[in-house]
Amino acid sequence: MQSGHEQRGRTRRRWCLLGLLWPFALSAQESDTLQTGRELTERFYAGQTDALWDRFNPAMREALGSRQQFAAFQQQVAGQLGDEQAVLSENVAPAARYQVYLRQATFEQGPGPVVIQWTVTDADQVAGFFIQPAQAAPSPYTDYQTHARLRLPFRGDWFVYWGGRDVASNYHARARDQRYAYDFLRLEDGRSYRGEGTQNGDYYCFGEPILAPAPGTVLAVENELPDNAPGAMDPLRPLGNHVILDLGQGEYAFFAHFRQGSVAVETGDQVATGDTLGACGNSGNSSEPHLHFHLQDSPQPFGGDGLPAAFMDYRVDGETVERGEPVRGERIRPLAK
Repeated sequence: MQSGHEQRGRTRRRWCLLGLLWPFALSAQESDTLQTGRELTERFYAGQTDALWDRFNPAMREALGSRQQFAAFQQQVAGQLGDEQAVLSENVAPAARYQVYLRQATFEQGPGPVVIQWTVTDADQVAGFFIQPAQAAPSPYTDYQTHARLRLPFRGDWFVYWGGRDVASNYHARARDQRYAYDFLRLEDGRSYRGEGTQNGDYYCFGEPILAPAPGTVLAVENELPDNAPGAMDPLRPLGNHVILDLGQGEYAFFAHFRQGSVAVETGDQVATGDTLGACGNSGNSSEPHLHFHLQDSPQPFGGDGLPAAFMDYRVDGETVERGEPVRGERIRPLAK
């Protein structure tokens, strides 16, 4: 859940949301989400904050404070941006038991593109909202070449839920430390889960082995945090169960959201490429089972700068890639050694 001003303080940069820009044809439900997102956006532009407040779920209302505070926020945004000039893109996506609408647009007074996102529950309540510039965090590493020979940290076919260098393809790009982060999961028939998706076991990636992408030393481990129910999140412990590896040459690999009790390594262990680190889970600030992975130049969580993570020898939608950075919407799998 996010408001227009997001969570304040230290948690501001800790979000690891699954707000996918869906690349497939729209289903009937997704078409409904598109229309709902447009309606909510137009109401916000028109200053109809009371009508929007009535759609917010209790958690959203608590985060925003009051009707008056939300109305003041809308007036502030309108004064800063002016009228919308052009819609650059619109996308919808399922996220556990939610539907997400995301829009990029330009405004008459805006310095550049702006992102608007609404998260809607099955009961048609608004569970999340933000509006902010579509600007990636500045990085001193845009031309960086990854030193470690990284292999994808899993077996079989996975889907790039977030990945890329711009905010439109990678929500994490707004955060300095997660500037080049990835979220991976598994899909079948365009869905990340079977059945209703109300249990973690419904998700195709839940329990799948997560592997070391390169040789390294285990610097930190968390293994005992509970997995969230799909749709719930734990923003106070954003990494959840996690492993941090020192890959050498100033590169540190972060793996987040492991299944409770599944982490198979301990601090100080030496791992080789392909060693099992643990199992994919849904702990921490995660709305559904998935793997979060990123490199940074510091072993300190939420410190330092993110590093580009180029992987070796994998296939993208059937095509072989010798070295590359996966991007949103790609189906990827490592080549057999």
